[in-house]
Amino acid sequence: MPDLRERWRTGWLEATVYDSVIERELFARLLGRLVWGIDAGAFFRELSRLGDEPDGTAILDVPCGGGVAFRGLRPEQHLRYVAADLSPVMLERGGAEAKRRGIDWIEFAEADVEALPFDDATFDLCVTYTGLHCFPDPARAVGEMARVLRPGGELRGTAVLTGAGLRQDAAVRMMRLAGLFGPSGTLAELKSWLAAAGVAEVSAQRDGALGYFSGRRDDSA
Repeated sequence: MPDLRERWRTGWLEATVYDSVIERELFARLLGRLVWGIDAGAFFRELSRLGDEPDGTAILDVPCGGGVAFRGLRPEQHLRYVAADLSPVMLERGGAEAKRRGIDWIEFAEADVEALPFDDATFDLCVTYTGLHCFPDPARAVGEMARVLRPGGELRGTAVLTGAGLRQDAAVRMMRLAGLFGPSGTLAELKSWLAAAGVAEVSAQRDGALGYFSGRRDDSA
């Protein structure tokens, strides 16, 4: 789906609207409940886990969007945190968000998640929040995220999934027709992508249309 990739790479309106919705917690809670049938509060609690990562941890956040995950970080942490996105608009917004929060140690990288410009086994943790459903080839993206993890490194994130109900699946179809969503997948398909990428100890569950998942790169991978 080259058009989808190019749209997210070059689109100003798409990036700004998508980012503006997710970064406003009250609006995200309302829209999440009405459209996707989710408790958005759980999503924001998930982000807060980043504040517990020990100093020295190498983290990749992809796609970082406008920096929604930065709310989970603490300025006094000492991490290697790489925020990557295909969209220069998102990266610019992410830089502004990091500055607003007083987090001056984030590295920003323009990158295609299906061909990440990082060596194998570079990161201890890869997080991917509300982006997997926007990718043309989510299975390949998961494979790339697993590739750049060190053995035993953790992959965790969220994604809109199909199979939650008629209303939610209709919303997914509308987003696909609008050229904003890729193929996405069901919870079972998500688990299969993780397994194929060599991710073990997988935990995956769905709240409405939003899937939460985590796992670790197999030491033998």
